[in-house]
Amino acid sequence: MKGKPLNKPDTKRRSSGRITLSDVAKAAGVSPITASRALRGERGVAPELADRVRAAVQQLGYVPDPAARALASQRSVQVPVLVPLLSNALFVDVLDAVHRVLFPLGYQALIGVTHYDPQEEEQLLRTYLAHRPAGLLVTGFDRTENARQMIAASGVPCVHLMEVTAAAGVYCAGFSQHDAGYAMAEHLLQRGYRHIAFAAAQLDPRTLQRAEGYRRCLKNAGVYDAKLEILSPEPSSIRLGATLLEEIVRTRPQVDAIFFCNDDLAQGGLLAAQRLGVAVPAQVAIAGFNDLAGSDQMVPPLTTVRTPRAAMGEAGAKMLLALMRGHPPENNCVNLGFELTVRQST
Repeated sequence: MKGKPLNKPDTKRRSSGRITLSDVAKAAGVSPITASRALRGERGVAPELADRVRAAVQQLGYVPDPAARALASQRSVQVPVLVPLLSNALFVDVLDAVHRVLFPLGYQALIGVTHYDPQEEEQLLRTYLAHRPAGLLVTGFDRTENARQMIAASGVPCVHLMEVTAAAGVYCAGFSQHDAGYAMAEHLLQRGYRHIAFAAAQLDPRTLQRAEGYRRCLKNAGVYDAKLEILSPEPSSIRLGATLLEEIVRTRPQVDAIFFCNDDLAQGGLLAAQRLGVAVPAQVAIAGFNDLAGSDQMVPPLTTVRTPRAAMGEAGAKMLLALMRGHPPENNCVNLGFELTVRQST
């Protein structure tokens, strides 16, 4: 590097051997305050000084101490993000988008997995809120009263993902699960199907909202049949989707279309139909939800609802940033909508 050579820090006096911000500042020939501002990316630091600080960080292998930083600034950089599962690409995509927004600005996303268990979520909240995080991102609105009270009493800014509400003072980024379920059922009706089954797993609040949309659409059309709802509490999977299709074909021969609540179920259903010699869509149309990886490569390609996973994570994280900075957004609810993606399975 051209310019002023870096000074050598005196680290032998430190019993821990840990490189500190003062060591970086000394090596770069700047004050600790300037070094700190440079690492935070503040615009007031001259580019030449910022380059020297970055070079010193690289040379010394400096790793910031989050606890020391929080103590010095009296601000946490931790943002817990509570999601139901990590085995579902839906939530992985959301988390990736949250990380891409928060990490460059110095915030650390802490992943908490609730396993769709309100009591487990409550325990996670109690643990994370005890450390006074900078903000909080949670999935949906369904939680225990204790959990709601903890969030409200903490004073920690909170944004809800995956769902929308018009309730005052509640910040959220998502879409209407009910409307999306209605739209898929309406699509199947428009294609001429009249005996439409709804096959669901997990039975979490968002799945049940899709079911309600399906139910309302078919009732409006006068073709709703409660016996065509197959609701399993088991986790959603390709294997379960195959099992559900086999059950529907065996016990409900009048069914001419199946709306699976998630794409992995629908993918399993398509594979089972192929194995059983059931023509799709000639004998039974199959539709899914979420447009997960591989759905467009199924045989036939799967009709589904494309959900704005990355956009929800990004919008929710940006909304939380505004709240953490003390600038509440004008719109407390960002409805990102959904896209009916019609392919050859219907």
